[in-house]
Amino acid sequence: MTSESFPRTGHGMDRRGLFGVVAGGSVVAAMAAGCTRKNASSPELNGDDPRDPRGRTWSPHQEHQAGITSPTPAVTVIVSLDLVKGADRDALRRFLKMWSADIEALMAGRKVPGDPLQDMAQPNVSLSVTVGFGLGFFRVPGLEKYLPDGLAEIAPMKHDKLVEDWSGGDLVVQICADDPTSAAYAQRILVRDAKPFATPRWVQHGSWRAIGGDGKPITGRNLFGQVDGTGNVLEDAGNKIWTDAGQSWFTGGTMMVVRRIEMNLTTWDELTRERQEKAMGRTLDVGGPLSGPNEEMKPLNFSARDQDGKLLVPIDSHARLSNPASNGGRTMFRRSTNYTHDEGGKTTHGLMFVSFQTSIPGVFTPVQKRLDASDALNEWTTAIGSAVFAVPGGWPQGKFLAHGLFA
Repeated sequence: MTSESFPRTGHGMDRRGLFGVVAGGSVVAAMAAGCTRKNASSPELNGDDPRDPRGRTWSPHQEHQAGITSPTPAVTVIVSLDLVKGADRDALRRFLKMWSADIEALMAGRKVPGDPLQDMAQPNVSLSVTVGFGLGFFRVPGLEKYLPDGLAEIAPMKHDKLVEDWSGGDLVVQICADDPTSAAYAQRILVRDAKPFATPRWVQHGSWRAIGGDGKPITGRNLFGQVDGTGNVLEDAGNKIWTDAGQSWFTGGTMMVVRRIEMNLTTWDELTRERQEKAMGRTLDVGGPLSGPNEEMKPLNFSARDQDGKLLVPIDSHARLSNPASNGGRTMFRRSTNYTHDEGGKTTHGLMFVSFQTSIPGVFTPVQKRLDASDALNEWTTAIGSAVFAVPGGWPQGKFLAHGLFA
């Protein structure tokens, strides 16, 4: 749940090792997602550092949708929706055209068509909107033949305790922004305009700290205190997360897994720091491999041993089990955020885990099974929600999201 791949009970991998992809850590990332930046020379925004999530305006008119490999800002809201009964292909075409217009306006910071609250829309708040389709979407008459390869449910794992309140959905929209107000406004607009076609099934809220005390971009931490996201390498992500999934309309797409991972912070806090690090396989201070040297981006040495002959990276550590090298090279791009949930006087904490990969049964599920079988972190984490979606590519100006479905 930290760096490598957190699919454990539902974690894909974490940004760190499961893939080897540095979350938004390359100029390629910013260029691929398409963005402009205000005050590029402003010191508080760290110039043009592509890892800095702040103060950006993203474009939906790129090969891939924004909000996948672009840097994770402070706020994430994920809304799963179910199609209304009787929704047909023509209705979905109208719906996606309308939503696309909404998304274009929201991400640009322009007034949303038909919305009187034009002052709520703001540019340069790093607002991204990412849309995906669940299996139910492709059961609509006329859309069955467009089901992408690699979209499949994840069989429950033995450590899962999945509940309907956090699982499933025919559609998903992920909204990310620098601040809660911008995210809430986008959520309100999109849910309102979806109403004739789809209704919310569940909503999850996450937060992320991607900026250090010195004002510079950092790899964030999950609520276990672990550096979470060290291996998301964008430079060679091409055939690692992007796919057409055997469908011409899906060019530039990817498969999305959303897993809600509840963490037992009470029992975790009772552990010694050494025990916590061994469960992870990395140090808590900078996220370096226990095999050394203690630098975040250094690769794991699985054969390194201490003076007594014991493996420095334990055999059941999350970092070892989730690493691509332990999983036939299977790679995902992880984009997770922390959550705290209060309900009925009870507070729970965890990770809103999101991963992107070329295939769910071909990539995510095998890694998850490996973690479910013996990951040391299983003792303190439980997947309580799970959902899968196909995320198509971006769309050209003058077109709309997934327009190839209706050609």
